[in-house]
Amino acid sequence: MPKLKVLILGAAGRDFHNFNVVFRNNPDYEVVGFTATQIPDIDGRLYPPELAGELYPEGIPIFDERVLKGKIHELGVDLCVFSYSDVPHSYVMNLAETVNANGATFAMLGAQQTMIKSNKPVVAVCAVRTGCGKSQTSRYIIELLEDMGHKVVAIRHPMPYGDLAAQAVQRFGKPDDLITHKCTIEEIEEYEPHIARDGVIYAGVDYAAILAEAEQECDIVLWDGGNNDTSFYHPDVLVVVVDPLRAGHELTYYPGLQNLQLADIVVINKVDTASDLAVQQLRATIERENPLAKIIECESPPEVDYPDVIRGQRVLVIEDGPTCTHGEMNIGAGTVAARQHECQIVDPRPYLQGKLQATFTKYPNIGQLLPAMGYGDEQVADLQATVQAMADAGVIDAIIVGTPINLGRIIELPLPSVRVTYNLEPLDDTLPGLLKAKLGAVKS
Repeated sequence: MPKLKVLILGAAGRDFHNFNVVFRNNPDYEVVGFTATQIPDIDGRLYPPELAGELYPEGIPIFDERVLKGKIHELGVDLCVFSYSDVPHSYVMNLAETVNANGATFAMLGAQQTMIKSNKPVVAVCAVRTGCGKSQTSRYIIELLEDMGHKVVAIRHPMPYGDLAAQAVQRFGKPDDLITHKCTIEEIEEYEPHIARDGVIYAGVDYAAILAEAEQECDIVLWDGGNNDTSFYHPDVLVVVVDPLRAGHELTYYPGLQNLQLADIVVINKVDTASDLAVQQLRATIERENPLAKIIECESPPEVDYPDVIRGQRVLVIEDGPTCTHGEMNIGAGTVAARQHECQIVDPRPYLQGKLQATFTKYPNIGQLLPAMGYGDEQVADLQATVQAMADAGVIDAIIVGTPINLGRIIELPLPSVRVTYNLEPLDDTLPGLLKAKLGAVKS
């Protein structure tokens, strides 16, 4: 029988993983391309032959998803495999109908089909949306496991926006590694907090090779998921974070509901800033969709390093980029801190420079925040220029940085600035016992 021609619909992460574990050495399929969306400037590249394998000696092209319909016809595509996350169910089905209308079959791989089995216990931390607080949950769990005497290495969901062959396996254990691997702002936001606590975190493109490396220096693997994607590894314990500030999204964004239904432990984060009604609504949803899951309620209070700098001032609030854009959050740690310190938040939209204007056009609900977009040098320059334009206009007195990284090391902050940090604070002490019991069952 002739090979089925496959087009993998992605966003530089899950798509490459799906190819590696299902299609790379599979003679029944011919992958004729990837599409790219969500992340700026990741189309027009090539999935390199070094990663694509012997069936693809010339590599595999990556197209902008906007040309999907034409590529289905041009390349004779039989099957389109959806391979990204954090999108509404309606978006997925609209895309499926477009694929079907143009003569191809639409498919979604199940989580179990793409999970790799580790020879070490795996604790996976996933979420139902971008910006739920998954990263702080991951760090908190690592500290708990280390207190139990375990050696833990984190593996982060992929963000390969540069040279894919060079990024196949990346290890981050010291600040210089961020420079060596030419990390974007979005990557630094995820890796730097682990490094700051003397931890090790891996990432890259080939997650079988990454796992093999990580297993050499730990006795527990911590999967630090991204977006609201499912785990790349078979978890022995799956912790899923939900967000009462977006109650209801856990049922309507792919594949967040899948994560919720698979979870062993569900963390309801941000209960200190959400309404009691929203928390109760989430509890009811969890108990209906996954009655066996254990529920942990947590606070996520922001801490400002120098509060006197911003108290009562006119401020620019810079928040985490992905959370404000496709995560659809118009409030973050910086905003909460600004309100607590009676600041006047100044709208950055009249001062946007370069590609940031297109970002706000694509995501009009960002509001009065400035997302720390930095997927490439041009976006970093636009971010710098926007901040400088607001300072030059004299409309702000100070800057609140609500991103997980020290943004002042990436761009120049021309006015006094503060950093807002936040850590997970469970309302009870049941989480350590739950982890210990589940990991004990694995070892026995």
